[in-house]
Amino acid sequence: MNSRERVLTALDHREPDRVPFDLGGTIVTGIHLGAHRALRPALGLPPREPQVIDRIQHLALVEDDLKARLLVDTAPVLAGAPGTEVAGGPIPATSRALTSEDDEYTYLYDEWGLGWRCPKDGGLYHDVFLSPLAGDITLDVVDRHQGPDPLDRARLAGMRARCLRIRDEERRASCAWGFGAGIFETAGWLRGIEAFYMDLVGDPALAGRLMDRVLEPKLAWYEVALAEFGDLLDVACEGDDLGGQFTTLISPEMFRRLVKPRLREIFTAIHARSDAKVFFHTCGAVREIIPDLIEIGVDVLNPIQVSAVGMDTAVLKREFGRELAFWGGGVDTQRVLDSGTPAEVRDEVRRRIDDLATGGGFVFAATHNVQANVPPENVVAMREALIEHGHYSSDGEAGRRTATQDVGKPARAAS
Repeated sequence: MNSRERVLTALDHREPDRVPFDLGGTIVTGIHLGAHRALRPALGLPPREPQVIDRIQHLALVEDDLKARLLVDTAPVLAGAPGTEVAGGPIPATSRALTSEDDEYTYLYDEWGLGWRCPKDGGLYHDVFLSPLAGDITLDVVDRHQGPDPLDRARLAGMRARCLRIRDEERRASCAWGFGAGIFETAGWLRGIEAFYMDLVGDPALAGRLMDRVLEPKLAWYEVALAEFGDLLDVACEGDDLGGQFTTLISPEMFRRLVKPRLREIFTAIHARSDAKVFFHTCGAVREIIPDLIEIGVDVLNPIQVSAVGMDTAVLKREFGRELAFWGGGVDTQRVLDSGTPAEVRDEVRRRIDDLATGGGFVFAATHNVQANVPPENVVAMREALIEHGHYSSDGEAGRRTATQDVGKPARAAS
């Protein structure tokens, strides 16, 4: 069974030969530049300055030799940056932005007019500091705000060829992220988080129009992008952080009234134009709205933030595992992968496999991107534990049969 077959089998709620593994297939299952730099030499690979595929999160491209060593089953399909084409393929859209710096910060200014900054001293990623729709605004101001052009053909440069390469040469599962970030979170960044939350209660028409301004280019993007390569795409990725550590960021009722109908439009567009599985990333305690996500077309939930209230992997598998595949949740990135011992990482991985893998419907990834402070020995422990315990036995349960591949030794890609 090759990697693509393995992932698709799992997403169809059937048991492949082993639990599929993702690192770097999406911008929420990736690896920080700092962790990447430490991991390569720890695996005996030559040092290499990583290509940045997300400048906001400081994510590194997972190269072919690193994928082969770790037996990665996925590959990203990256959109090009507007107005740019380079030899060998597109520049990832998130790697191109207007930049500046001063003594304290480096700055990025994106297509929405958002300003992002990262401290020069110890900064690990960029945070929003400039919201172009802050202050006292009207619906007309929202409508006149200049956003990105989703129809710029440069965004599609090389994407069909990339899908073909992933399918036919790499034999991995192709994962394409949608146009920009989520409608809820982007609207909050544009307006300013505090003002946006006030709008949700005091001026829902304005809050709704803000989200529509993000929704419209997304729908336009899917119309042209899926016409270009939708027949080849395996997983269409969307994300919108809707949960905090203890509960949803807004009430389930408000989610159902203001956000859910707009998400339905996105997922309906994807399903209408491709056979790709809809992957939806939302952090935090989102147990209460999982039935809503299933109802509107989500096939795959990511990341399963196991440290958040109500996100117990065994319970979620029991309650939703027939309708929903789980991608992530393999090891807690808040309390284990970064600060635990390798033995604790192994124990956590075994527990999550036991909870999630039986019957298929599980792609292993960490609970979020591997952060800068994660020791390379913990990444190795995570992968080796999955190799050891993530094979299905003849009685249909994962974790009962031991594999022999050592992460520290070379492995063929897409095996």
